[in-house]
Amino acid sequence: MKVIGLTGGIGSGKSTVSDYLRNKGITVLDADQIAREIVLPGKEALKELLAYFGEEILLENGLLNRKKLGKIVFSDPDKKLKLDQIMHDKIRSQILKKLQDESSQGAPYIILDAPLLLETGMDRIVDQIWIVEMQDTLRISRVMKRDNLTEEEVKARISQQMSTEEKRKKAHSIIDNSSDLENLYAQVDQLLANL
Repeated sequence: MKVIGLTGGIGSGKSTVSDYLRNKGITVLDADQIAREIVLPGKEALKELLAYFGEEILLENGLLNRKKLGKIVFSDPDKKLKLDQIMHDKIRSQILKKLQDESSQGAPYIILDAPLLLETGMDRIVDQIWIVEMQDTLRISRVMKRDNLTEEEVKARISQQMSTEEKRKKAHSIIDNSSDLENLYAQVDQLLANL
């Protein structure tokens, strides 16, 4: 089974590509979804986060307040590092388990949608890397609207990710999302045909 790592900077359109692939019946493992699952109430990752960051990172219903935690870690590199130490190994472990499960099902390939694929070293578990790209100005405005963040908050998040130039060096394929959906989907279809 081939594992295709799909990544891209925040707001690049990676989720749009993932949704398109899912709609075509292709299995997509979503690292962000796994990250949300491992911090549900009672889970070990949430306990570790609470021990370090305190109860103020919880919503009233006991769920993790991801927006509040984001504000904390994206303004303090040491706290961001601690978050990464708590989360990344647990996410990777879940991904490896799910990949093993899918492999036993006989799927010819699977997509691993991971925003920090390269930053976390998960590129070592994939056979190909597809990167979705979009102009920074468009990405910033898109994320500001989508996540109700200021321009400075979005730029702080972008600064925590690997640069586009560095990602390009590791990419097997680049998906250019600077045009319309028809063009985007045509590029994805071509990549699938090449598999």
